[in-house]
Amino acid sequence: MGVATAPYRIETERLVIRCYDPARDAPLLKEAVDSSIEHLLPWMPWAKNEPQTLEEKVALLRRFRANFDADNDYPYGVFSRDESRQIGGGGLHTRSGPESLEIGYFVRADAIGQGYATELAAVLTRVGFEICGVARMDLQVEPHNERSLKIPRKLGYALEGTLRRRLEPAEEGAPLADSMLFSMLSEELAGSPCLAYDYVAYDVVGNQLA
Repeated sequence: MGVATAPYRIETERLVIRCYDPARDAPLLKEAVDSSIEHLLPWMPWAKNEPQTLEEKVALLRRFRANFDADNDYPYGVFSRDESRQIGGGGLHTRSGPESLEIGYFVRADAIGQGYATELAAVLTRVGFEICGVARMDLQVEPHNERSLKIPRKLGYALEGTLRRRLEPAEEGAPLADSMLFSMLSEELAGSPCLAYDYVAYDVVGNQLA
């Protein structure tokens, strides 16, 4: 059993979660990240390379789009409903092994505390099981990231354990960071709080998937 292609566009009551368009989205991503660097630095290793130029953001999003189209990885931009503002980023990542996907996410500094990360993780969990057809969803969180630790627990993920020296460190030259690995199996979705978060999903040509 393989992983089916992820939706190119997902809509919730508050968010549009979609594959990146490099030309359209590079300025939105740059603004979201530039306004949030201090917030992101402790937890996102890529933040130490910020701020990037607009040209660097275009190149980054071209790579994201190429990987998405090739079914190598599924990075998403997370936008307001009118798509005028980027709220954060997310992804269904293929690095966790066969028949599984791993959720990643960040939320811009001025949007934290509004439930966006929980909504995003819940919907991506449902998409992973209901559309991509995986058997398992994973989510990794650094032990000191108390805000992010609440999300898998709230959504019904099980803590499998702490993996030592697993994640790229946020600071240059620091040792690898520990990771708390949470997972959910496909048969556990039915009893999960994730089902409280509705969505509509579309493929690359706009056909509705769910």
